[in-house]
Amino acid sequence: MRYAKCKGIEKDWSVITLGCWQIAPSEGWGDICSPQSADAVVKSALNCGITAFDTAEGYGDGESERRLGKALGNKKHDVIVISKIWPDATMTQTAYHERLDNTLRALDRDYVDVYLVHFPSAYFDSPEKSEQLCQLMQDLKQSGKAVTVGLSNFKSHDLTLLGQGTKHFCINQVPYNILRRDYEGKTRNLCNKTGIGYMAYSPTAQGLLAGRLSSEARSFPTRKWNNLYQEPLFTKSKPVRDAINNIAKETQTKPIAVALAWVLEQENILTAIVGSRKSDQVPEFAAAGSLQLSTNHLRQLNTASDSFHNE
Repeated sequence: MRYAKCKGIEKDWSVITLGCWQIAPSEGWGDICSPQSADAVVKSALNCGITAFDTAEGYGDGESERRLGKALGNKKHDVIVISKIWPDATMTQTAYHERLDNTLRALDRDYVDVYLVHFPSAYFDSPEKSEQLCQLMQDLKQSGKAVTVGLSNFKSHDLTLLGQGTKHFCINQVPYNILRRDYEGKTRNLCNKTGIGYMAYSPTAQGLLAGRLSSEARSFPTRKWNNLYQEPLFTKSKPVRDAINNIAKETQTKPIAVALAWVLEQENILTAIVGSRKSDQVPEFAAAGSLQLSTNHLRQLNTASDSFHNE
C-alpha cells in the first residue's frame, strides 16, 4: 500500500480509502449488510493497510458512522476518518455544530480528520452565501472538532463562487473513473491551482469495471440509476472493460485493481474510495495500492478511454 499526504493532515493517507456507504442500510444498496459484516469489512481494510475511512451523516441516517466507529475500536484515533454534512443544514453556527456533534457521537470520537460539504446547494449559490459557508466550515475547524475541511461534488462554477475561500479546503471528493472524466478540465485545474486534491469516488463505476455484472449485482437501485450500467453506454464501454480484463490477466491481478490503478495514475488524485459489504473483496481492491501499471498498459487504457469518450 502506498500513502500520500493531504494538507492539514499529519497522518499518512492510504491511496485506497474504504468507502462506508455500503456497510449500512440505504436506499441505494438496500439493507443487506449486517453489523457483523460491516465490522468484518472495516477490520479487513485495517489489515490491508488502509488508513482512511469515508462516511457521512446521510449514509443510513448515521448508521454508517455508528458501525464504522464501533468497528474501528481502539484504532479509531490511528486512522483518518472523513465524514460529510448534508447541505440542507441551516446556515448558522448552531446548526453546523449540531450536525458535526451528531456525527462525533455516532463515531464515538472527539473530532473528524476531514469534514466535507456533501454537495453544492442553493443555500450557498452566490458569492455572499458561499463566503458564509466558508466561515461556517472554518469555524468548525477552529473549534477542533474537524482537523480540516473539504468539499464534495463541487465543479468549477461552485469553486469560483467560493473565491478566496477555497484556501480553507483541503480536498474535493468527486466521481471519477476511466468511463467518467467530467471532473477533468477547468474543475481539476482550479483544484490543482489551489492545492485541493481529489478523492475519487465510484472509481470502478460502482462495480462495472470490476465485473459486477450478474443479475443480482445489477438489481441494486444504485446500479439501476447509473447510466453506465444502462444501454447504450453499457455496450459502448465493453472495449474499455475488455482492456482492463486483459491487463488484469497479464498482471495476474483482479480487474478492480487495474481500474483503480489507472485512476491513481491520473493528475491531482490523492486517493480512490472503494466500498464493499464483503470482507473478502477488500484485499482485491487494496492490491491497487501497490500496483504500478506499465507505460504500455496505461497507453492501452487511455486509448480505450479516449475512444469511449470521443465516439
